[in-house]
Amino acid sequence: MIALHDLLADAAGLPPSNVSDASAAYAAPVCRDGTTLIDRAAFRARVARLIALVQPHAAQRCALCIDDPFDFACALFALFACGKEPVIPANATPGYLADLADAYDFMLTDADLPPFVASEHAHSCAVHPAYPIDPHAPLTLYTSGSSGTPKPIRKTLAQFDAEVRTLEKQWGALIGDATMLASVPHHHIYGLLFRVLWPLAAGRAFDRAIGTEPQQLQQRIAQYGAAAIVSTPAQLSRWPALPGFAALVPAPRAFFSSGGPLADEAARHYAAAYGSAPLEIYGSTETGGIAWRRQDHGDAWQPVAGAEVRRDEDGALCVRSAHLGHDGWHRTGDRIAFDADGRFRLQGRLDRVLKLGGKRVSLPEMEARLALHPYVAQAALVPLEGVSRERVGAVVALSEAGGAALCAEGRVALAKTLRRHLADYFDAVVLPRHWRFRVSLPFDARGKLPARAVAAAFEPRAEGMEVLAEARRGDTLHYELRVPPTLVHFSGHFPGLPILPGVVQVDWAVRLAAGHWPQVRALASVDRLKFMAPVPPRAVLKLTLTYDAARRRVQFAYRTEGRECASGVLVHREGAR
Repeated sequence: MIALHDLLADAAGLPPSNVSDASAAYAAPVCRDGTTLIDRAAFRARVARLIALVQPHAAQRCALCIDDPFDFACALFALFACGKEPVIPANATPGYLADLADAYDFMLTDADLPPFVASEHAHSCAVHPAYPIDPHAPLTLYTSGSSGTPKPIRKTLAQFDAEVRTLEKQWGALIGDATMLASVPHHHIYGLLFRVLWPLAAGRAFDRAIGTEPQQLQQRIAQYGAAAIVSTPAQLSRWPALPGFAALVPAPRAFFSSGGPLADEAARHYAAAYGSAPLEIYGSTETGGIAWRRQDHGDAWQPVAGAEVRRDEDGALCVRSAHLGHDGWHRTGDRIAFDADGRFRLQGRLDRVLKLGGKRVSLPEMEARLALHPYVAQAALVPLEGVSRERVGAVVALSEAGGAALCAEGRVALAKTLRRHLADYFDAVVLPRHWRFRVSLPFDARGKLPARAVAAAFEPRAEGMEVLAEARRGDTLHYELRVPPTLVHFSGHFPGLPILPGVVQVDWAVRLAAGHWPQVRALASVDRLKFMAPVPPRAVLKLTLTYDAARRRVQFAYRTEGRECASGVLVHREGAR
């Protein structure tokens, strides 16, 4: 292992007189780019060239928005060598970078860097001057905090050095000389550590490309030989169903997973195909790695080497380790319960920060972003359970403009508009895929917004219908309803050709109208009732309710797939309230 702050020292920390060892140090692998092996000599030459690029900047804080992992690593250590502070945004979307405008003074992107040329492969030690790096040089990453705004996490190179030493102690013998293949970016702490810094310190090559499919990984393995895979639960859960999953030869020495728990079914697939489940890493940007597990050995988490954990009175996990940069205890936002062996199980969050697709997102931050759109009066987000993949649902109370857009364009188009709005600030993987539109949010009598009431918007109501969207314009209500295929009313109506009974359609119209105009509950008659087309299971109905208070009536009309299927007039008694 080489200390990270010694990567640009004389022959990576060796005495200049030790020529053979110096030559071996310069020949150590850094990165594989197809058939090309980039060694430490080329890495240092590239760093020297980038030092010349960034040194003239009088400003100190540089935002690194470089997608190429090799160039990112070179730029990172060039900044350290110049005494400047790297700032690593969680993503490079325009809105997100605009929010961080005060956090950095200048920016480096892939387009700002000179091309990597063949002459940078020179192996002569003379062309690689030493550059001292402060072992405690600062580095800032960004993540989503519980406050709802991007949260800066300022760390030091010494903390990363402590962590890569932990990784090597824990799994270095298992990985050996394997090339690190990744399906994760390096802009977050997991990818930064496992894909870039750990290989650099261990003299182990990392792949320059991202491999997102088993067949892509097999191509790399065929070129490189021994490999270890750095991925996320979302990717790992998808791979078993793809061609080539069980045929990676030679078999990877390890699959690493982080960013959330891996489904037990996915873990079983890997254990069956490769003899062991993936190594799951639990931690955060603030804490670094805390614990690990392999689900074929149990579902509890075991602290990594050198980490201490304890449980606060409210169940919160606290950790103490060299990865923190201080000697005290750090309280996390996760609840845990210990088992008899000193391992622990996670029991949910104490705040409203989720990990979706391996990326952390603050629900309050996304709610605040949604509320900035002119179509949105208020928004509430909730994690949705009961499916194999992580997901989040958005319940949106529409403004007048939003209600007009829903009526004119429909629910699907409105959801796409709001997703595009959020895409300026968040990675696509964390954006809500499930939307419900309402006239108002389900606040209780105390003015609270219970998470259970928000989640209920994604479930069928007691009377059976699923309310997908709702808008009010004057005395007219507009709904989009989905007809669940499991609705009890389909039983026997009719065998082999289920059709939603007309009486159910009338009942739904009465119930929805009475939710806004309570007097409709005192129903006197249903007039001018017509049924023009059958309604099958899974149909999406558009329902319009128009109230005429002077005549004590509500006119209703159902449409599906562009045609009218039912209509009528609900008449309530005089003086009803």
